[in-house]
Amino acid sequence: MFDLMYGSGLRHKECRRLRIKDLQIDEGTILVRDGKGEKDRVTVLPQRVRQEVIEKIEVCRRRHLQDLEMGEGEVFLPDALKRKYPAESRKFRWQWLFPSPRTRMDPRSGRYWRHHVSEDFLSKSFGRALEASGVLKNAVPHTLRHSFATHLLEGGADIRTVQELMGHADVSTTMIYLHVMNRPGLSVKSPLDQIEASDDDEK
Repeated sequence: MFDLMYGSGLRHKECRRLRIKDLQIDEGTILVRDGKGEKDRVTVLPQRVRQEVIEKIEVCRRRHLQDLEMGEGEVFLPDALKRKYPAESRKFRWQWLFPSPRTRMDPRSGRYWRHHVSEDFLSKSFGRALEASGVLKNAVPHTLRHSFATHLLEGGADIRTVQELMGHADVSTTMIYLHVMNRPGLSVKSPLDQIEASDDDEK
């Protein structure tokens, strides 16, 4: 989960609510649905975690089949979709990538559903990972999303591209990350520095 939050710039809620159908493995993209402001966007699926994601999907598939055998296997769907296509709640493509380890009964229908992992689960997992890493700075899961934007800009990414990946409605929000970068500016080098670098290469 944390690799995706950092590598894709996901909010913790967006990461927890990822569905199997949102992952485009071959294209290397993630469709983030109902982000902040209820806007969908596309972000990058890091090459480094693709195999891990594929394996995770297979784990989810096996669990879903077990749920179906027990007469369960349903997940929450948006109301409009649920009314139009009620059977979709049992389809694998709508299952969560990070499902809760336990199913729970829906008091309205009396049926058992599997929800995604909770915010508390993610926060506690992050705390344990942070402690195990030996990092002494205070951090929360959302720090990973901030680091995604900052490191992209430090690497020379265009600010409009970062804005789209982050799902910011206004570029001024993305501009904030320019002020917390480890160095000023983007990837711009002085012409003098470029000449000196060229001279060094010729030596």
